[in-house]
Amino acid sequence: MPPRPPAPALSQAPLAPGLYVVATPIGNLRDVTLRALDVLAGCDRVLAEDTRVTGKLLATYGIKKPLERHDDHTPEHVRAKLVEAMRAGARLALCSDAGVPLVSDPGLPLVREAIAAGVAVIPAPGASASLAALAAAGLPTDRFLFAGFPPPRPAARRAWLEELKGVRATLVLFEAPARLQASLADMAAVFGERPAAVARELTKLHETHYHGALGTLAAHPELARPKGEIVVVIGPPTDKPPDDADADRALAEALTRLGPAQAAAEVARSLGLDRRSLYSRALALKGTR
Repeated sequence: MPPRPPAPALSQAPLAPGLYVVATPIGNLRDVTLRALDVLAGCDRVLAEDTRVTGKLLATYGIKKPLERHDDHTPEHVRAKLVEAMRAGARLALCSDAGVPLVSDPGLPLVREAIAAGVAVIPAPGASASLAALAAAGLPTDRFLFAGFPPPRPAARRAWLEELKGVRATLVLFEAPARLQASLADMAAVFGERPAAVARELTKLHETHYHGALGTLAAHPELARPKGEIVVVIGPPTDKPPDDADADRALAEALTRLGPAQAAAEVARSLGLDRRSLYSRALALKGTR
């Protein structure tokens, strides 16, 4: 194997004053961009959601900078001081734990206050878990919606999914490992058997991708309680009306959680079918168990 070429030298050009929103690796530390390293080396201070995580990144690349915690609990008067420092010429870098700051991460109040004060906000783009999962999902990419985390409680989660049901785009969302199986089951009940993909531990040693219909993924034994970070990608709705097989699959899943009447009502809402006929089918399915 030929020797690895040396890493390019960091830029010596001075940074302009402002707030730099710096994307960091989502797992593999070599996914950091050269520009991100330039910003981190050239800024005056680094603001991080978790100083331990960003500190490891800085140490890996031999960068020594003052490191301060900045998260949802940062008080307003601290943000005001940061904005004032930037107005006076400071260069601050804002990092999340992984990926692009402000995507399901804190930092939005600081960005808003910087903009309101006339401070330049400069993105330094890079690794993104949502885009990485979308690229490997094999689902349409011409129109997609990043929806963040579903609500943790089942009733609220199903109501939230109902709001997304009619969105004619591929959906990308995050989910906690402990809730993944229940969440996938709710997605199958609300969306029907749409094609989907689950990406786990992106860019890390145990990165894994699962593809299949939502109901199939919900029953996958490896997704019962997976470890690591999870991204779910769901295909857009199709114009094909649901048939008897779609109704039976949805009813069979719903009957694992609900009685026949409640299962029929849920599937009627999700598939737009007649509740009374679905109730009869639910009774028949229940009787075959």
